[in-house]
Amino acid sequence: MPSADRFLTVHRDPHSEEILARGGGSEAHSILERAGFVPVVRLHETYHRTPIGLDSDIETRLVALAVAQLKSAGYHVDCDGGFDTEGRLARYLPLGASVAHLAERLRKATTTGEATDALTELTAPYDGILAAIEQVLHAAADFHDGLGDRADPYTARRLRHLADEYLHVIRTDLVHTRNGLADRHAPHPGRSTCTAEVPADERERPAVCAGPPPPRAAVPVPPPPPVATGLRR
Repeated sequence: MPSADRFLTVHRDPHSEEILARGGGSEAHSILERAGFVPVVRLHETYHRTPIGLDSDIETRLVALAVAQLKSAGYHVDCDGGFDTEGRLARYLPLGASVAHLAERLRKATTTGEATDALTELTAPYDGILAAIEQVLHAAADFHDGLGDRADPYTARRLRHLADEYLHVIRTDLVHTRNGLADRHAPHPGRSTCTAEVPADERERPAVCAGPPPPRAAVPVPPPPPVATGLRR
């Protein structure tokens, strides 16, 4: 039986006339948002709606595409008949997957050098991931500069502030962490490259074997209780 986060409902709300998608976990939410849905965050629930002001035909195509993508990813979708489809779409790894691969490299790292290499992909000043994020924020700010609404100049300033202040702090701290690891040249005491043969009951061995646990700190012995000094009778 699939777990609860593999189920979603996609229906037109009879009161608001909005098309709402409910259920699923973070992967399903990513699929919905890539299809064009807008997240609605409430205290006890996050659900998704179609953008306001869409032409009816465009809205239907958007929802049908989202349903097809969800089903292609293995989700069970209960939806209105007009949105259902038997078609399945090819799945491609999103850009974020290559960034998430760095986390896997760090989890498997057995030396400070390997961890340094992974963090360098984040911190490289010319073509690192954080440098690319800075470019995206400034490009989004430039887009808002001439968009026309009264709030757009404020949004542009806020995006530049995120790039110049908050992202700068993250980048500075990560560069410091990366450089500290680069100078250490040490194996991780709790990890080692696994060279053991695969047991008969296992299909493959892990790349990293757990090393011996770090030595436990000696527990100080508490001093003896104070001796009462009352007078004898």
